[in-house]
Amino acid sequence: MPQQVLKPGEFRVSDLSTRRETTFELQPDAPARAVIADQLGLLGLKKLRFEGKISPAGARGWSLTGKMGATVVQPCVVTLDPVTTRIDEPVERMFMPADYFDDLEAGSEMEMPEDTSSEPLGQIISAHDAMIESLTLSLPQYPRATDAELGEAVFAEDGVTPLKDEDTKPFSGLAALRDQLDEKS
Repeated sequence: MPQQVLKPGEFRVSDLSTRRETTFELQPDAPARAVIADQLGLLGLKKLRFEGKISPAGARGWSLTGKMGATVVQPCVVTLDPVTTRIDEPVERMFMPADYFDDLEAGSEMEMPEDTSSEPLGQIISAHDAMIESLTLSLPQYPRATDAELGEAVFAEDGVTPLKDEDTKPFSGLAALRDQLDEKS
């Protein structure tokens, strides 16, 4: 059976040294960054770098650790103007043999483990996939330009006093009540 052709950032587990760590550095070029930006719905991906190492972990597992850095451009949630954000994140993944996960029966109830960095070990460890996943998880959910303000929308029928945000605050009426009491005194 012919071996699968590896993409940049992919490592065949059978080729990894069990005695020393394997280092890597991924720095996608502009066309590759444009593809990633399009996949993630970004306006731009100015920089992206992921460097780290893959080391043996335990008897049959592997550890991927590294640092991912990126400069992303997203639309502001208020104005849709471009917002540039710098991201620097540590990355840790554990690739464990299938029997490590045998305790997890399909359909059974169980608590979610605190360790969400463990993944089933396949024939290939992809530092590229870990980079994209880490970038996706670290993107700001609601990027806002520094001068963006939401303002306040006020809607009401004709002849009805509109309800404003400040009117819904629990203690906003106390100030008006205090003022009324002061006037009567």
